[in-house]
Amino acid sequence: QVQLVESGGGLAQPGGSLRLSCAASGSIFRVGRLNWYRQAPGAQRELVAAITSGGSTSYADAVKGRFTISRENAKNTAYLQMNSLKPEDTAAYYCNLDLLTASYWGQGTQVTVSS
Repeated sequence: QVQLVESGGGLAQPGGSLRLSCAASGSIFRVGRLNWYRQAPGAQRELVAAITSGGSTSYADAVKGRFTISRENAKNTAYLQMNSLKPEDTAAYYCNLDLLTASYWGQGTQVTVSS
């Protein structure tokens, strides 16, 4: 069993920045693909960014150029650096570890972008 704990959410002004962290409980983190999803009220959960065990990254068009996903396998931790935040980035953000044979989710962290 793998536990994921997100942190770093909060209130930011438009144009501001936040960095989310996702800490995993086990070293199996290192072999999985790590995804960041978000879900706004009344909307479906959407994939924001992903990073493979080898470090290849991908992003949703809505965040490309503003968000950066990274991981530190030695710390079993992944990050989502969010810059140039917009009100439409307001959502609960979840990290997800995809191990092909199993998938684990964190409890989520709220990001609110408002002036």
